[in-house]
Amino acid sequence: MIQETLSQIKKKIENTESATDQNKKELMDLFSRLQSEIQQLSKTHQDHAESILGFASASAHEATRKDKDPNLQKSSLEGLEASVHGFEESHPKLVELVNAISNALSNLGI
Repeated sequence: MIQETLSQIKKKIENTESATDQNKKELMDLFSRLQSEIQQLSKTHQDHAESILGFASASAHEATRKDKDPNLQKSSLEGLEASVHGFEESHPKLVELVNAISNALSNLGI
């Protein structure tokens, strides 16, 4: 399920018209790094890993859709950031990546 969700997110990013090639590359790099961190987290916290990916998917969808809704994008990004709350000490790279992804997605035109 994790691989499938990440593949879907990457496909959304590749196919979006609302991002420059540079933005797409940055997001693809971030999501590739996220994949590794999520796989590590899923070994001990499967449900949390799936929640993080769910919010990441929703955030990517909201940021890359043609008719953007600022309220929905804000909500999805807040959910993504909240999904890693409590992992600051045990998975600092994961938290750092989620923050970087949130920033990159929020910069896609809203």
